[in-house]
Amino acid sequence: MPKLDNETILLAIAAVAGLALLMQAIVLLAIFISMRRRVNSLRDEAENLRSSMTPFLYDTRELLANTQAILSSAQEFFTNAQEFFTRMAPKVEAATADAVEITHKLRVQTEEIHSSATELIERVRRQSERLDDTLTRLLDTADRAGGFVVQVVSRPVRQVSQVLGAVKAVVESLRSTRKHQHPVPPSVGGNRFV
Repeated sequence: MPKLDNETILLAIAAVAGLALLMQAIVLLAIFISMRRRVNSLRDEAENLRSSMTPFLYDTRELLANTQAILSSAQEFFTNAQEFFTRMAPKVEAATADAVEITHKLRVQTEEIHSSATELIERVRRQSERLDDTLTRLLDTADRAGGFVVQVVSRPVRQVSQVLGAVKAVVESLRSTRKHQHPVPPSVGGNRFV
């Protein structure tokens, strides 16, 4: 059986510790790469959501502005028409009543468009809050996972370190007792095994 001296043991301990550190670095690198991919994926998803919703919001705002301009123009037109019709025959009064009804319907439709736009903006805001909440939970989970990995890796490393410290102390103790013992000549002690 080969003789294990102190240097061989220390070299083996250093190799095991080096392999443990290398394995820990590889695991941490894998976690980092995975989290980076996740964050980039979520960022792309948020950007896609924003880019798909932005044109729709602008179109809705333009439609609302156009509808309000049409409504004000229609109101002005109907006011002038009402004055004209009051000077005309009673048949014109019936047409004026129809115009008022159309104006009322336009107002109702404008209010519906406005409420739809407001509801859409509220939905976008809720989705943004939900996305923010999801990202926050994801980052919190990543932080907890990192803490867990550190605990899982550091505990065995500490235990191995303590065991190695104990082994070193035993070896040092055995060495010091051998140095202080006087060699016994073979004729006096006989055949002894230590």
